[in-house]
Amino acid sequence: MSQRLIAALVAAPLVLALFVAAWFTSLPYATYQPGPTVDVLDQPDGSETIRVRGVKSYRDAGELRLTTVSVSPVGKRLSLPELMWAWFDEEEAVLPYDYVHPDDVTAEEDERQGAVSMVTSQDVAIANALEALDYEVESALQVAYVVPDSPADGELEVRDVVLRVDGRAVESPQMLVDAIRDTPSGESVTLQVERDNERRDVELTPEEDPEDGVQRVGFTPGQGFRYPFDVSVNIDPNIGGPSAGLMFALGIYDTLTEGSLTGGGTVAGTGTLDLEGAVGPIGGIQQKIAGAERDGAELFLVPPDDCDEALGVDDGSPRLVRAETFESALGAVQAWADDPDADLPSCED
Repeated sequence: MSQRLIAALVAAPLVLALFVAAWFTSLPYATYQPGPTVDVLDQPDGSETIRVRGVKSYRDAGELRLTTVSVSPVGKRLSLPELMWAWFDEEEAVLPYDYVHPDDVTAEEDERQGAVSMVTSQDVAIANALEALDYEVESALQVAYVVPDSPADGELEVRDVVLRVDGRAVESPQMLVDAIRDTPSGESVTLQVERDNERRDVELTPEEDPEDGVQRVGFTPGQGFRYPFDVSVNIDPNIGGPSAGLMFALGIYDTLTEGSLTGGGTVAGTGTLDLEGAVGPIGGIQQKIAGAERDGAELFLVPPDDCDEALGVDDGSPRLVRAETFESALGAVQAWADDPDADLPSCED
């Protein structure tokens, strides 16, 4: 037996062992996949997704679908087969794990950020839609998130408007945070909040965070509003983040106006929304377009900063429309409902 053959026989098991190890080793990558889309005009089991009380609302044909991305979970790193499969799947995106799940953000913090962003995006969307209909909207500071098992848990609720702290009118989020942090150890702080048009005093005893020694009561303040009537969005709490703001605003506008905004058709889209009505970028635009196409969308609203990436998967279905502002997106949907071949703002412009 030649030395070359002996070397090959010795090396073969080692190569096989290395191949098997590589096959099952976790690699530092994560994925984006098309997630579910949700019709914000839907009434699942007779319960409206967009609820309006105190003013006439309208329920018409047509769909306005928010789009989502399914992200591989925290702690899940791809094996080599999974990486290869995702790499060749046109609807999946492979990204560095640390980009998708930064080391300095825990799963709990990620969940909290997503919940706060979703609450804020809904409220800003309501404000945009009502102002477009000439309703008066008043800015306020509200509870955006309540930490489980904290002093605030069971005492405060999301969207409680915070009016006073220890008898002083709350002028800014920082003033509220400072008042809580400066409360003497073991003593309580009194918050006056407004819930369902009723004011109440809530006493909370701050607890010291063992990590940084800062006193907290366990809630996150955020941008809120007072509306002339009750408007709310009933959405799956597992859907987080701010990227549905534009679709929420369009859905609320449609619900408060007679006739179908989409002309009975199906419109999907994505984009954050700020207080001035500007549409901001999001992540996973290609996966969101794929999800919208899967669920029958005919028109897709794209934030301007995401247009280049969106064009990378544009096959003509759904039709892509550049949405720079809530006003321009609203006008585009109305024009398309009147004439599907209308000249609309394009990502190619």
